[in-house]
This record gives sequence, structure tokens and C-alpha cells, in this order.
Amino acid sequence: MSAAADPAALYFGTMAAALRGLEIFMRDDRSPLYRREMVAKVAAEYIARLEKSFACWRNRLGFMESFRISRAESGFPVFQNVLELENDRRQAEQRLAGIPEADDLRAEMADFILRHKEFPAALQRSMAERLYLEDVKDGVVFGPFILAQTAKVSVNSKTMRPVYLVHWATFDGTANLPLIYMATVEDSSEAMVRQLVDDSGKLNDKVEIPLPVDGLLNPQLAHRFDDFTERNSAYTLSPVTIASNLDKDFETLHPKQLRRIVLGPFYSAGVTEHNSAVADTLSRVRKAEDAWLLTWTLQEVFSKAEVPGRKGLFSSEKATQEFHIETDDLEAARQGVSSYEKHALIPHEAYQALYAAGEADRIFSGYKVHILSKGHVISDV
Repeated sequence: MSAAADPAALYFGTMAAALRGLEIFMRDDRSPLYRREMVAKVAAEYIARLEKSFACWRNRLGFMESFRISRAESGFPVFQNVLELENDRRQAEQRLAGIPEADDLRAEMADFILRHKEFPAALQRSMAERLYLEDVKDGVVFGPFILAQTAKVSVNSKTMRPVYLVHWATFDGTANLPLIYMATVEDSSEAMVRQLVDDSGKLNDKVEIPLPVDGLLNPQLAHRFDDFTERNSAYTLSPVTIASNLDKDFETLHPKQLRRIVLGPFYSAGVTEHNSAVADTLSRVRKAEDAWLLTWTLQEVFSKAEVPGRKGLFSSEKATQEFHIETDDLEAARQGVSSYEKHALIPHEAYQALYAAGEADRIFSGYKVHILSKGHVISDV
């Protein structure tokens, strides 16, 4: 059966091409996202996790027939698949112990074919399950929630506080969308200021920090921060709500900027069905493997000012952030952000089809378009 005739093969093939193209875009130092420090680098790490997840899901079809995607909404797998993949990863060692080694299975399959003159379907499923579990066990996949890491540490010379760039990710179970978060947070904890800031207001070079560090760099707050991010990463929460909650919940953490990358929706001709104009035009693309479109949104909210804290005899108030919301832009106000960018990645042939159909301007209105052609990504078209 050809990939075009097999919806599963078509879906996995187009998604693999889209994620590969997105990773090329993120890792290109000419990418506009490189103007934003660390954004592209961090995003590429999570895209690699997604690529690994899709490779595992594709292998899983060798012994499990069920795989559902959000065809009419995000175009990504439904959350149940993410949960099952994580569960398989945790149980891989135990399950592998009950499946014969790969060489033994191959010998059994050869013997079965010689004796029965037919294909050993049951043995083939066992082989597929073994290869899948070995891949899942060793692979870094995109789970339901990926704990925070501290990727960079610096010092704000004005406030004399350490500054952490922290990132984490989640696969939203309601919207069926991968979400990547990055936060720039100042820490006024006395112990961390004393340890990390030298007398000249710079990062103390005598303290060795083996970046990236799992969790928030502040060990006293790391577990609380993990709990916070797990509770406050839903797609239904706006970036300003998440940043405000972080500001409110931690007396000595001061969020200066929060970014969220929402990956999706994803469109694949003959598989997804959530935009008729896109679907109709993509269906005319000559090669089915080139008939896809991946979109993503970069959201950002930043603090425009800090209201100083107040310490009194009977009560005290912590320093709080005033976050900027671009009220002149109705869409920015609706999203709860200071700014946002909408991006679209599409193969060259598919873009030509949309352009020829007179649909390109309408479909890509408000988007920064990136065209994948021969292993390169062309932006600003």
C-alpha cells in the first residue's frame, strides 16, 4: 500500500517532514527567532523530543492498531497517545523482560516460515513491540509534562539580583497542542544573591554552574516551582495570567518575561479536516508528502515596571510586576500578551498551489511565512 493510500503512513510522513523543517528553521542562526536570545535553541530541543515521539508512535502501529489524532482541531495526536507513550516508557524494562531477544525472535520467525509456509504475524508483532520498547526506553520523548530546566544565569546590575532563564513544556490535554514555555525570572532570595552576585554586581565567577541545571537554580524553591509550572501551563491560561500567578505565588521570584510557543495547528491533505480552504487547496498538490502546512504562535508578555515592596511593623507587601498588555491590538489583548507572532511553515510546492489558487494572501494574512525547499527554509516571502 502506498503512503498516499495509507492515511497513517501519510500522516506520519508529513508530520516528520514538518518537524524536520521546523527544526532546520530553529537551528538556522539566520532565523528571526535568533534575535531573541536562546528562544530558537530551546525550542529546537523540544522539537527533537516531538520527532522522537512521532517515530515511536509510528513503530507502535506495528503491534497496536489504535492511534487517534485531533483531525478537526489541532492536527496533533490526542492526549491519550501521549499518556500511553509515557506509560510505555516507564514500563519498558519490565515488559522487555517478558519478550524474547531480537535474535531469538528472528530465528523463530525463520523457522516458522520454513515449517508453516506462511508469515508469522504473532512473532512479527512481538518483534515490533520489542523494537518499539527499546526505542521508547532509550529515547527522550515529549511527555505530558516536561519539568523545568535553568538554561542561563546572569545578573541584573540595576537590581543586583540573579536572573534565570528557565524553560519547560507540556502537551495540553484539552487542546491537544504541544506548548513550550520560557521565563526570565529574577531571584531576590538573600542566599542566592549572596552566592551568585559579586561585589561589582556581576555573576560570581567562582561559583561553578553546570548548565543546563534540572529545575529552578534556587534549590529552596525548585520543588515549589515544578509544582507551580505543572499547575499553571494549560493552554486556556493566558501568558499574563501565568506570569501574574508566578509573581503572586513566590515572594522572592520576580518574572520579567514569559514566552509561550504554541505548536500547531497542523494540516495534512487527506488526513486533517479543520480548514476547508486549506484542505481543498492542499489536496491539489501533486505529491501527497508535500501537501501539509504547520503553524505556530509565539506569545510574549513582559514586565514594564516593578512596584517596590513595603515592609512595615505589622504587615509587609512583596515587590510586584506591572505587565504590559498591548491594548491597541485587540488580538494581543484577547491573548493576554504584550506581543505575538504567527508563523507558518509550508513546502514550496504546496505554497505554489495556494498561490496559484489565489488563496495565499487570505490564508497567510497576519502570518510570517517560511517555505521549505530542498532542505532549506526561506523566510520573509
